[in-house]
Amino acid sequence: MYGAILSDIIGSPYEFDQGYKTKDFPLFSRNSEFTDDSVMTLAVADAFLSLPPEASEVEIRRFLVRSMQTYGRKYPYAGYGGMFRRWLKDTNPQPYGSYGNGSAMRVSSVGWLFDDLQTVRHMARLSAEVTHNHPEGIKGAEATASAIYLARTGSSKAEIKNYIEERFHYDLSRTCDEIRPTYRHVESCQETVPEAITAFLEGESFEDVIRTAVSLGGDCDTLTCIAGSIAEGFYGVPEELKKQCRERLPEDLRKVLRRFEETLHS
Repeated sequence: MYGAILSDIIGSPYEFDQGYKTKDFPLFSRNSEFTDDSVMTLAVADAFLSLPPEASEVEIRRFLVRSMQTYGRKYPYAGYGGMFRRWLKDTNPQPYGSYGNGSAMRVSSVGWLFDDLQTVRHMARLSAEVTHNHPEGIKGAEATASAIYLARTGSSKAEIKNYIEERFHYDLSRTCDEIRPTYRHVESCQETVPEAITAFLEGESFEDVIRTAVSLGGDCDTLTCIAGSIAEGFYGVPEELKKQCRERLPEDLRKVLRRFEETLHS
């Protein structure tokens, strides 16, 4: 999850087309801070880490809702969209047909916590459906989690690209140079996930993926969060950047991150 959270933090100052569409920028500044992307990434992870053995789909959804509402209410000013803010406050929260990119930006833990692609896709679907139950919202979460799983289990970039194109029918034919000039702030899965995956495919290292994603502009904290979550699986994350990530999180969020790491290495 370091990849997702770091990318959110690094991309945050340039959200809403506030960057210059360049890869030449400081990775961290006084404005580099976690947003809703990190909060919900960790909330989803906490839900899956807390599940009882053999949990039913009903229980999984209940844990997801409870965790997302708990962390979302604790960090109410992290930058949530209007419909999601209302969902966080609702005493009987229901999915609301969203195809926003929030379903894809929060799913990274799923690509690591489960050990076969079918289960990864199923759990990604459940993580999306509690809010983003539009087919495009579900598709974005499944595609992102699938790419993370494939990246961490040794697939090549060509294999990842082929799988995403064949199973999810995203157009990955454009280069970042072709995307960049006209790309704008947009918050749908269908106009964020393909661009994020393309940034991952073109990047030459973990850091280069982040820089490439930020350079596209638009909703770049979320786009970069998605790209960076895949890049972590493929390249790993340098220890110095992990340290920078931990320093920018409050203790309760760091605790979830530590628990996640301990689970992976147990």
